[in-house]
Order: sequence, then C-alpha cells, then structure tokens
Amino acid sequence: MSGLVLRHGPMTFERKSPFEALVGAIISQQISGKAAASIAARLRTRVTFDPAALARAHPMTLGAAGLSRAKATYLRELAQFALAGGLNALETEDDDAVVERLTSVKGIGRWTAEMFLMFSLGRPDVWPVGDGGVQRAALQLYRVRSPRRLAQLGERFRPFRSHAAWYLWRSIDAP
Repeated sequence: MSGLVLRHGPMTFERKSPFEALVGAIISQQISGKAAASIAARLRTRVTFDPAALARAHPMTLGAAGLSRAKATYLRELAQFALAGGLNALETEDDDAVVERLTSVKGIGRWTAEMFLMFSLGRPDVWPVGDGGVQRAALQLYRVRSPRRLAQLGERFRPFRSHAAWYLWRSIDAP
C-alpha cells in the first residue's frame, strides 16, 4: 500500500451533492467509468440533474441519453425520493443508517450506498468488499480471493478503508 501512496500521491475524492452523486452512481452501475461519463454527458444535454427535472423527464428522453429502461426508472424513483425529503440530513446519520435509508430506493443497493458514503459524504472508513475493482486489486496485490479474507484485509486499513479502496482502484487504473 505504501508504494501505491507514493506513486499516486494524496487521495482525492470529488465531493458532489447527494442527489448528483446518486445519479452518477446509478448511471455507473455495472458499466465502465468511460461509458458512464458518456451517458451522463448526454443526459445533461437533455435534462438537468435536479430532482424535479428528472422526476418529470419522459422515459424516452432518458433512454435517448443511453440509459436502460431499468436505470431510467431508478433515476425517476430517486428523484421522487429526493423530492419527498429522503436525502435530507444524511450527513448526520451513521454509515449503517445511510445505507439502510438509501437501499430503500429501488435501484440503490449496498454498492451504490457505499460509493455515496465515500464520494458524497466523504466518509473515511468505508470498505466496499462487493466492488469489482477492489476485489481485482486485492487479488493482484494481496492474493486475497474470498469475501471473508477481503473483509479481514480491510481491518489493517481501519479507520481509513475508503483511502485504501481509492489506492486499490488506482492500482488497476495505472498502466
């Protein structure tokens, strides 16, 4: 890990508003970062990343940006949740409460909630054992294969597991 820190410098997370972070996380589910960025850019040309605008957006408009029918539904559900106050005061909740609240929204699972904790709330101690990038990097660098062993590996990085995850992601991004 120390070699990764030296190679990649200080960890940086671009913090976004809760709604925008969750929109991005939903778009990013199960696709590459490059594909997600392309879809997000096309979506921004069609509708504002704002709960009221996305709640009103026609499914065909969302589909024209490259979203699947399921993701379009998830974004509209998230918009309704946000309009009902579901994203209010999340920063005051502990990690488990945030995960529980967010996963009540269709289309938001544990991985999305964990990415939200890290990238929107800036929580320093999230260890996303279900993340494919963390799994690949842990296998390459530490020969860790099982979820149980990955959870154990995370203990050595507590209370800065979000930072460790960031460096693991960098290790598989680097040429």
